[in-house]
Amino acid sequence: MVTKSCVKTLLISLLVIGFSGYSRASDTTRWGLSSGGIQWKVSNDKHLPHKDNIEMSGQLISAIITYGVDAQRNLFVSREVYWPMLRTTPEGPDYMKYRAYLKRTFADEVTPDITINGKKLQPSKVTAVSINGFLSIISLADGVLIQRTLFPSVDKPFFYEKWELINKSKKPLIIKVAPMFHIQKEKGAFGEYTIEASTNEVNAQLLTGKSTTFMVLFAAYTGDVQPAAVVYKNEEDKRNTFIQQISNNLILSTPDPVLNRAFTMAKIRTSESLFKTKMGLVHSPGGGRYYGGVWANDQVEYAGPFFPFLGYAPANEASLNAYRKFATGMKPDYKKIWSSYEMEGDLTCCSKDRGDAAMYAYGASLYALALGDKKVAEELWPAIEWCLEYNQRMRNEAGVIESQTDEMEGRLPTGTANLSTSSLAYGGLISAVNLARSLHKPDTIIQKYSKQATDLRAAIESYFGADIKGLHTYKYFKEHNSLRSWICLPLVMGIMERKEGTVKALFEQLWTPNGLATEAGDKEFWDRSTLYGLRGVFIAGETEQALNFLEKYTRQRLLGDHVPYPVEAYPEGNQAHLAAESALYCRIFTEGLFGITPTSLNSFTAIPRLPEGWNQMSLQNIAAFGTKFNIVVNRKGSKIQMMVSENGKIIDRKEGAPGTAFKFVFPSKTSGKKVS
Repeated sequence: MVTKSCVKTLLISLLVIGFSGYSRASDTTRWGLSSGGIQWKVSNDKHLPHKDNIEMSGQLISAIITYGVDAQRNLFVSREVYWPMLRTTPEGPDYMKYRAYLKRTFADEVTPDITINGKKLQPSKVTAVSINGFLSIISLADGVLIQRTLFPSVDKPFFYEKWELINKSKKPLIIKVAPMFHIQKEKGAFGEYTIEASTNEVNAQLLTGKSTTFMVLFAAYTGDVQPAAVVYKNEEDKRNTFIQQISNNLILSTPDPVLNRAFTMAKIRTSESLFKTKMGLVHSPGGGRYYGGVWANDQVEYAGPFFPFLGYAPANEASLNAYRKFATGMKPDYKKIWSSYEMEGDLTCCSKDRGDAAMYAYGASLYALALGDKKVAEELWPAIEWCLEYNQRMRNEAGVIESQTDEMEGRLPTGTANLSTSSLAYGGLISAVNLARSLHKPDTIIQKYSKQATDLRAAIESYFGADIKGLHTYKYFKEHNSLRSWICLPLVMGIMERKEGTVKALFEQLWTPNGLATEAGDKEFWDRSTLYGLRGVFIAGETEQALNFLEKYTRQRLLGDHVPYPVEAYPEGNQAHLAAESALYCRIFTEGLFGITPTSLNSFTAIPRLPEGWNQMSLQNIAAFGTKFNIVVNRKGSKIQMMVSENGKIIDRKEGAPGTAFKFVFPSKTSGKKVS
């Protein structure tokens, strides 16, 4: 039994070794590419000590693993494990109910007791760390190579740490691992919870080159009923199968292997963060704060429009569940919708309108078009129309859309009408027009939304257009006289009247070693605006600038000191690996570099932005518009050629000058295809 004093020790230990930021220059790299992932060669690292963390998730569990080495290459590992569907009963302010997830931190006290030839295993020296959907740490001690591989269960409330011990000495070794069984109890909302850290006993005689393996299990469950027997190999295989499925769908191929690898790993992070709840399967941000719920920005606006291209059925299902949940709050009185449904949908938030209806109209219409499922599109259409009508009712005298705040939720002032809400509302109208045509809605509806889009675009220019610091760009709200990172949004929506000044503002005034500052002069940054900004600059046709800053950003996030995914923010959240930011990273390529814009349930336009130093780029195994297809972009002299193939056959090939919009239609595509 683990006592209260032990629990206190665990918490203190986490504070001592926990992740707390980075001190090295941001242009340095610590990691390199390896087979299927990235690797940190610790034995060659001259910049020690170093520590980092990474989040890994499954349908019933998530874990933030802090790991690192000291100057002598001694390892420390701390596992902060969350069971989102096992709720606690916290005391204190009401907001604590929104974070009432069962969690435990397991540090060095759960390290197995290992002896070699009767002597306790000495502290090992770390030689390498690798990440490829698993976190693997390789070290050496007493002639034994130790590989510890950490990963979550795909569908059980279990987290695993597999130990493989390999005899690297020239003599036989007798290795013994004592059985370990740490138990804690806690009363929760659904009864008494049992929290377990355990491992099996091992007695092995290893000849040179031979190995033995055992698993440490971290689990939580209700009552005294222990988990059913688990075949660890099956659990590892399921995680491998998931990673391979995600890696083999929507394959990016460019001349830059770092971009290719970052894209693959972002797909893994955003796709693993799916949680089995009373609402059904839902995508959630993570980060130690946001589980088992859906948010109008992260899930509805950021991640949902990406998943149809990936073709991972559970993620498409989770997105549809989010759109359905938000639709339940759309009433005939046209009062604001909630910005989130948390704790399996039991708790709603928040009191201020963030422009959530604009987020929904934009995200849901893009999702419906890209999915290519007529039945789903018809189901979502009333909610999209509700949001468009709500936005119209929120117009001020100048014709822009009012909201009390934006997705920053009051962290910075936004006035009574901000550029984000109006830009998203405009994007929602443009996609809704395309969706209405696909669903054969009356011409009056199509004309109404087309006119509203035209009027709103003019109002955005009139109301937000401004010269700031000598740049022909946008103010974020009427009284604002500084530059804010979200001025990138008009570019994302195809509004180019102030393209030159806006691009200069983003890269010359707002760019920092960690991407875009939230506001000019601030040290605070949020990756989400950087990811939107990079997408917008590609859409604007400023390909070389966009690529230059994309490569800088990617090397920092993939190979720098905090890897391997995009992050939420700093200092708030301390650069948590929120899952929807990884979806936004992938959208830089699908919507930015390749310029894909859904135009109906079975068609899209594309303006590929092939960089000057590249002769080819491709996306393979795209699963959108109800079919599976590939895109290959080639340089043909002064022209760009784009080929689309379906079922192994080229269905269309187009050529044009750089910046040409190509339209592709899938005549063989059938509607009504199921999401999962």
